[in-house]
Amino acid sequence: MKSLNSFQRFMNRRASANCRYQPTCYEHAANFYTHALLIVPAFVGMTLLHCLSDNRWERITAWVYGMGLCALFLVSTVFHIITWKKSHMRSVEHCFHMCDRVVIYFFIAASYSPWLNLRELGPLAAHMRWFVWLMAAAGTVYKKFYFFTSPLNTDGLHEVACGGLIYCLGVFFFKSDGIIPFAHAIWHVFVALAAAVHYHAIWKYLYNAPSSDTLLNP
Repeated sequence: MKSLNSFQRFMNRRASANCRYQPTCYEHAANFYTHALLIVPAFVGMTLLHCLSDNRWERITAWVYGMGLCALFLVSTVFHIITWKKSHMRSVEHCFHMCDRVVIYFFIAASYSPWLNLRELGPLAAHMRWFVWLMAAAGTVYKKFYFFTSPLNTDGLHEVACGGLIYCLGVFFFKSDGIIPFAHAIWHVFVALAAAVHYHAIWKYLYNAPSSDTLLNP
């Protein structure tokens, strides 16, 4: 019983219906640092992709994806530091809470963009690269399977699927505040791992691959 009480100091009771979970100080710190420590690496990663770009289209795509990646960690960090240290600023906290949710949809669209912009996926790709942003704006997760008669380069597909699976597994912890200590921070770790898998796939198959795989040659 004593060990259980000691364990409970890292986690508050689960929130009641229509109420937000209130993290402990330990959870606030974990929520903040799990994304704050990734802001600089995200900017470095964006710069690397930009330097590896061979043409204007690749540079634009690197900027779009990189900004989505940086915004994901930056906005989340600002939101959690406000929630942790400036919780009395309700209007500011509410604003960044909304931004934290919106930037997730933006990042989803940004993660699709390199594959839709730099990989030949058939005639539908030109429309999809815009449609995915419309779906992101609507807050909808869009999933599309392509079927073509000609052989397609599927390199990177497993990494994309693996990253998506990691995101999905992390949702369990996203919904476990008050049940599992540091649940939201663990969710941050899953987000970071999935983002790392997607970044590695984009770097390896789209920017570190022969330029013949891209839509535009230098």
